[in-house]
Amino acid sequence: MLMLQPLAHHDLSELPDDLAGEMGVLVVDLSRAIESLPQVGRVHVAKWGDGGAHLHVFIYARPKGMLQLRGTMMAVWDDFLPPVPREVRDEDARTVIRALVGSYGGRAVGIAAG
Repeated sequence: MLMLQPLAHHDLSELPDDLAGEMGVLVVDLSRAIESLPQVGRVHVAKWGDGGAHLHVFIYARPKGMLQLRGTMMAVWDDFLPPVPREVRDEDARTVIRALVGSYGGRAVGIAAG
């Protein structure tokens, strides 16, 4: 699971058009990068914010072959599955970040830069 949010304080309905366009491209590029991982079957995108005025977009990667986790179960699957080993998680993160830098731009920092 990954959470995408603007740096500035906005809710979805109040997001300026330039940031909305940027977020749309980021969601698509992230979805492509995450779905390119061999163990990911599908990417789901959700927005919750009941009572909160800051936008949080949740991006869930459904494990390949786990069709029982389709749809609304994606919001709770993380509570039921064993954790992904740290080295696998970190390598997946580096792969996604590199793909995002290649498609969207910017530069990798921290663990992804290595």
